[in-house]
Amino acid sequence: MVYVIFEVKKEQIGKVNEMLRDEVVNRQSILTRDAGSLGIDKDVFYTKIEGSEEGVKQAEDLAKEFEFVKLSENDAKEVDEKIKKQEESAADGMGMIFG
Repeated sequence: MVYVIFEVKKEQIGKVNEMLRDEVVNRQSILTRDAGSLGIDKDVFYTKIEGSEEGVKQAEDLAKEFEFVKLSENDAKEVDEKIKKQEESAADGMGMIFG
């Protein structure tokens, strides 16, 4: 699977829902995180779209219209690693509660 991560200004977050109205994009795996929750000192959200090449390409096209910033490959990898660590931490916490 391929993925792309966009930086979305807080005042633009409602446009993410508009992007998700697209039939191809909304069939992808979509995750939005506040930068602060990832330990990044920025006043933005990150939206990760992962799935088929067609779905990611469609998301990129729509993101241009909405003026979302597509992260470079290195920046996207960094943010993706932080998202994965956050999810692992949450899963570990749930395991302790229900384990």
